[in-house]
Formats: sequence, structure tokens, C-alpha cells
Amino acid sequence: MQTTYINIDVDMSMDFTVEFYMSRSGACPVRKFLDELKASDPNDFAAVAAGLAKLRNRQYHREPLSKSLGDGLFELRHIGKLNTRVLWFFMKGYRIVALHGIRHKGWSIPDRDIATALERMNDWRKRFE
Repeated sequence: MQTTYINIDVDMSMDFTVEFYMSRSGACPVRKFLDELKASDPNDFAAVAAGLAKLRNRQYHREPLSKSLGDGLFELRHIGKLNTRVLWFFMKGYRIVALHGIRHKGWSIPDRDIATALERMNDWRKRFE
């Protein structure tokens, strides 16, 4: 029996869009977090902004830049004076939605921050999926 192969050209650099969660009232907590970070620590802000831009390319959807937290939630990680994280998730249509930003000294993400991100993810999905 002869085996036939089909050559499929796949673009592994498919660009994703990165969006920021916005509440029903119009508040954008990630943008507020980034504005505060820019004012307090411009170097960490630049690193996080560069990381968000890198997420547009699927090759950065893994460690060390990004890590799965479970339940469809991921983190963008930057280690500086404080650990800076932006929690996000995937949506249909090659979209990434940034939900919540945090800075802390520890390595693990506090449960309340994960709960906040999951609540926002569920809210966004109900409204836009």
C-alpha cells in the first residue's frame, strides 16, 4: 500500500489581538493598572508592555513569559523588584483578553486575584462569546 502525504503550509506566527477587559460600567482595570505601573516603575511597565505585545505571537504562549493557571486562565509574568503579573485568557478568533494586573513579592498568585480574574473572564464570555 502506498502512503500519500499532503503538504499543508501552516503559519505558526499567526497574530493574536490583545484586548483589555472592560466592565459593564466602562471601567478598564488593566489599563488603570498599567497607568499606575508606568508612573511608579517605568522599567517594569516597559517590560510588561513588551510582554503584552509578544503575546500576539503564539511562540510566547509558554514559559518563561506565560504560564497556564488552569480553568482557561493564563499569566504574563515579569520578575523585577516586585513580581508583576497580568492575568488573561483566550477567546475565539485569535483574541487574548487581559483581565487583571497585580504586583506582589511572593511567587504564588493570591486566591483573591485569581477569583477576580475568573469573575471577569466569565463576565466577558457571557457578554461577547
